[in-house]
Amino acid sequence: MAKSGNRRAPMWARLCAIFGCVLMVLSGGALVTGQVVLARYAGAVETKDLFGNETATGTQEKVSDIKGAQNILLVGIDPRTDTQTPLSDSIIVVHIPADMKQAFLFSVPRDLVVDIPSFDKTGFRGGRSKINAAMGYGSAIGGGKHDPVQGFDLLAKTVEQLTGIKEFDAGAIINFGGFKKIVDAMDGVTMKIDQNVKSEHLQPNGKPRPRYARCADNTCDHPYYGPQAEYKVGTYHLQGWQALDYVRQRYGLPKSDYDRQRHQQQFIKAMASQALSKDVISNPAKLDKVLKAAGDALIFDGNGHGVVDWGFALKNVRSDDMTSIKLPGRSLIVNGKYQGEALDDSAAEFFRAVSEDRVPTFLFAHPEYINKNT
Repeated sequence: MAKSGNRRAPMWARLCAIFGCVLMVLSGGALVTGQVVLARYAGAVETKDLFGNETATGTQEKVSDIKGAQNILLVGIDPRTDTQTPLSDSIIVVHIPADMKQAFLFSVPRDLVVDIPSFDKTGFRGGRSKINAAMGYGSAIGGGKHDPVQGFDLLAKTVEQLTGIKEFDAGAIINFGGFKKIVDAMDGVTMKIDQNVKSEHLQPNGKPRPRYARCADNTCDHPYYGPQAEYKVGTYHLQGWQALDYVRQRYGLPKSDYDRQRHQQQFIKAMASQALSKDVISNPAKLDKVLKAAGDALIFDGNGHGVVDWGFALKNVRSDDMTSIKLPGRSLIVNGKYQGEALDDSAAEFFRAVSEDRVPTFLFAHPEYINKNT
């Protein structure tokens, strides 16, 4: 890990990088792209129907341009085969106010205990469980196989029910293995590390830590042993495996998953700045590698609008305009056993502010919701 000096993020880095819109570059007040490059980008990101409304392909006639307040659901998953049940390792909601000049990001704790609605496609009758199980309950397609795209639909409905958001305007499944490829294609990412972290999963050389034989069935909380990769407080230029490993960690952290949520939000902003830096954009060979990696990392649904349309719609949202939100919560302990997480009662007021597009007003009254370390 080579330590880096403080660098100001490029002022034109913006939210659309989350979707892989690395071609939307604002330079000298002008958007500089070519039709060939746009076509290459549009074909790089896979689009599918994530919300069960058959609009992902863009075949329906658009009713209107992208305007007004927008809510976007980003779900990060680890690579899995189609016979394994997918779990949402990270759930991030992005709220864009009606003026489309800001972005507010908040993470939903993966262990949050919620009511998951019924889902006809799999026969799931609904129930109370950790929210990261919703994708699994919605993913079964028969024959012992699972489809995370179908599972996203139930997860989205669960988050909508939790937050009061009527429906999401866009969504994306982010494959963490693919994001590692994007970081490697950019030759690493500069990222601020705000607390000392030891890796549960990897050794200092990036190789997996050995597992105890008795934990092969994943029943142990800490199934690994041996030397651990470490991440110290400071600003570093991380390789892909280091960045991804760092944002996956929660064991040993004072606030566990809440610390991890903050690190993942930091990662998104660092990715946005790095992906849209001149070092990437002005280097055709590197840009081509990043585009290919983006295609491996993202499945996108713009509800009838393509990813390029969204890139243009969000062109005024810059990295400095992205505010990271922390939802206050607590652990649920029943008879001495951990059951999951619960949000503070004030979260209901925050969710109302999101659905009514008055988040800045809420944050003015509740500054403790702002993550100042992102």
